[in-house]
Amino acid sequence: KRAAVGELCIFKVIHLFLISAFCSFEEIFFIWSQKMSREQQAVARARKAFETGRSKSVEYRINQLKNLQRLFSERQKEIAAAIKKDLNKTEVGAQFYETLGLEGEISLFIKNLKEWAAPRHVKKNLLTMSDTVYIHPEPLGVVLVIGAWNYPWAVTIRPLIGAIAAGNAAVVKPSEVCVHTSKVMEDLLPIYIDKELYPVVTGGVPETQELLRQKFDHIFYTGNSTVGKVIMEAAAKHLTPVTLELGGKSPCYIDKNCDISIACRRVTWGKYSNCGQTCIAPDYILCEPSIQNRVIEEVKKCIKEFYTDNPKTCPDYGRIINQRHFKRVMAMLEDSNIAVGGENDESDCYIAPTVLRDVKPEAKVMQEEIFGPLLPILPVSSLDEAIKLINKGEKPLALYVFSPDNKVIERMRDETSSGGFLANDCLVHYSVSALPFGGVGNSGIGCYHGKFSFDRLSHLRGCLVKKLKMEGVNDMRYPPHTLKKLGWARFFILNTVDVGWVGRMALLAALVMVAAVVIQVMTSQMRHLPLSLTLS
Repeated sequence: KRAAVGELCIFKVIHLFLISAFCSFEEIFFIWSQKMSREQQAVARARKAFETGRSKSVEYRINQLKNLQRLFSERQKEIAAAIKKDLNKTEVGAQFYETLGLEGEISLFIKNLKEWAAPRHVKKNLLTMSDTVYIHPEPLGVVLVIGAWNYPWAVTIRPLIGAIAAGNAAVVKPSEVCVHTSKVMEDLLPIYIDKELYPVVTGGVPETQELLRQKFDHIFYTGNSTVGKVIMEAAAKHLTPVTLELGGKSPCYIDKNCDISIACRRVTWGKYSNCGQTCIAPDYILCEPSIQNRVIEEVKKCIKEFYTDNPKTCPDYGRIINQRHFKRVMAMLEDSNIAVGGENDESDCYIAPTVLRDVKPEAKVMQEEIFGPLLPILPVSSLDEAIKLINKGEKPLALYVFSPDNKVIERMRDETSSGGFLANDCLVHYSVSALPFGGVGNSGIGCYHGKFSFDRLSHLRGCLVKKLKMEGVNDMRYPPHTLKKLGWARFFILNTVDVGWVGRMALLAALVMVAAVVIQVMTSQMRHLPLSLTLS
């Protein structure tokens, strides 16, 4: 038996030797890949492509971004048709909420990438004044981007833009819930961008689990907090950093002194866009009882203006993504009073824009993020009570306040915590690339958009280049340590330098003079040491 095992081991060694001796690297990779899952192969190919170094070229990255931009101009009809099947969005709506922002983001990156990718010089102290000190952004490696279904292009491609710009490879996993969009993404992305560096992996939970078993250099996930915890647990096994764009119950406080008509118009748009399936949609309204009826009437008026008397036939009103989510949302209505809407059709995944009145904090609709077209109104006696109620829950992804009073706005901002904060509007902060977009606590980890995406998906490497000269200045850091050396070190380290070239030259001259003084002092001290110590 032992002899048989030994012969088998010898055979395997000979087999491996023959393969390595007579097969090219590509052939070896092909033989090896036959035993790998589809997900493993995608990750392995992406890492192999990254190791060629081609994505480190800024020009190469810009070219990939331009190709991606071309995709949105050339394939808009295919993109819109798939979104229509998945979420009942019109072609105009698909551009408005999905691809327009992506085109703007890509243009921003193309314009600024050379500057963002360049070394960033930093302030120095006197000790490092003659050194070259800078931050060098470098790629992380292979990034996993797991998208969501509610805005399938916007929330999947936006992180990919950052990954490409930062010089990474990226495995793209679109949500399987948006079946048609996922297929279009799988078909189109390899046509326009490097299919080895940026492979698309489709499938459901088993495929995602298999991807999470692989080692990545960063995982970027958009979705809910329950799955976010699973992502983080899987990432922890490899010590992989994560960005989690999650959600939560984003509150909306309406001050009785504001223009209620305008406030409700903006809230109605923010709440019912995409049939309420927006991670930063106003989840519920807080207002004083005296204005509740007015708020209900104004929202009702806006629903009719935006979506007609029959939203079911309105092309601009969406649908719940599937019947499972339809049942989840409908179950939230059980213990609440419907003031507006409530009509539904399970076969069409249709739920009318709905307003709930006199909702209690313990109601079913208040126990989790709604992610649907239900708008609960919770009466509160004051701003203080509103702040207290908000702070009892998890930190939300967004917080909205409508008030003409800056003191009210500042109190709401300063006495609460949320991923983003908006006064007198909804959703629009997502469109500002100069603002970081992300959650805090239960609503997410990390932020992105614009330069924040580039920095999030880069390693900002601290660099210091020193010359092998002026060693006398370094004597203060070498043993034996004395109070005099500590005094000099304190002077050099605690004084920062931020001047122009002329000033730098003057400081360099001053530094040379100080070094000469230090050396002279050290030499003088050595002369006065006892002969026995100097000899030793």
